Amino acid sequence: MRNSHTIGRIIIVIFLGAIVGGVLGEVIALLIPDGIVREFFLRSVSFGFSPATINLILITFTLGFTFKLNIIGVIGIFLATYIMRWYS
Repeated sequence: MRNSHTIGRIIIVIFLGAIVGGVLGEVIALLIPDGIVREFFLRSVSFGFSPATINLILITFTLGFTFKLNIIGVIGIFLATYIMRWYS
């Protein structure tokens, strides 16, 4: 049986799981009153590259990205990879 898990497909599933989980984490944090549980859902880790500008005289590019990942985003990644196993 051929393995259909390509690197591109795995990266897309992880990325989509992080996005869905991050959005759910922010929504849950808005619904929960102030306290330690809300702080737990709002706490996140950001990493990436600050914007860099490349000037080629004729055209200028600005490139950069930042990922913001919270606990629900991590759960979303695990859930998305688990679901991916069912559909392959």
